[in-house]
Amino acid sequence: MGDALGVPFEFKDRGSFHCTEMIGFGTHNQPAGTWSDDSSLILATCKSIQENSDQIVIEDIRQKFREWLFEGKFSPFGKVFDVGNTTRTAIVSGQSQDNEYSNGNGALMRILPLAFIDCTEDDVRKVAAITHGHWISTEACVIFVNIIKEWQKGWNNGTYRSLEEIVHDLKLDPPFDRLCRIDELPESEISSSGYVVSTLEAALWCVLTSKSYTECLLKAVNLGDDTDTVAAVAGGLGSVKFSFHELPDPWVNKIKNNDLIQDCLF
Repeated sequence: MGDALGVPFEFKDRGSFHCTEMIGFGTHNQPAGTWSDDSSLILATCKSIQENSDQIVIEDIRQKFREWLFEGKFSPFGKVFDVGNTTRTAIVSGQSQDNEYSNGNGALMRILPLAFIDCTEDDVRKVAAITHGHWISTEACVIFVNIIKEWQKGWNNGTYRSLEEIVHDLKLDPPFDRLCRIDELPESEISSSGYVVSTLEAALWCVLTSKSYTECLLKAVNLGDDTDTVAAVAGGLGSVKFSFHELPDPWVNKIKNNDLIQDCLF
């Protein structure tokens, strides 16, 4: 949902637009409700987990990424219209990109499914490293997954902790040290670029400073720049604080290729 809201506004400067509803066209000239590579790679990951009995099989996930890039599978219309340079290079070459200049958000944007299966931090790192192997990218994914798993653990064992409590208790070294107080910062100090740390910060900021799912997603898009990915990651984190049923029916009804989405979920 966040991905589709953000697609028409990707790369637009903050303050140059104001998103209030699900619209189409814009940056990528796609109809309303069209989702991008963020959701495609989440769905590809979900399908692999589903077909492998909730197990992580790295080569199978990689193969499904190839099917997406080269054949248009796991996309709303059978074609790819948006892909990051690092992701494309890694999929084409079959080699993880692990230099410090390859710390875009292309692994973080697709790591959400691992928050809902039994896996280790090393498993998260390996899935992230299919495309983004630098430690900053892999650790951002570990932090993201751990936050959601910690919330779920509290629900399951009767020691519920709010998302705010979990985030405020984080003790992390740079470049992740701002996360524990991210909701105290003003919007002017929140970057919404494609840098993985900025995306994680922006997504958490949107979730923690919003009172509803709708507000969270619109706030993420209206930060500008990498609108679809920030909103997609915020939507994933928001799923542990807000109810999907809070989202407007017109938005839900506009989402493209719902049959594919339902087929891939596990």
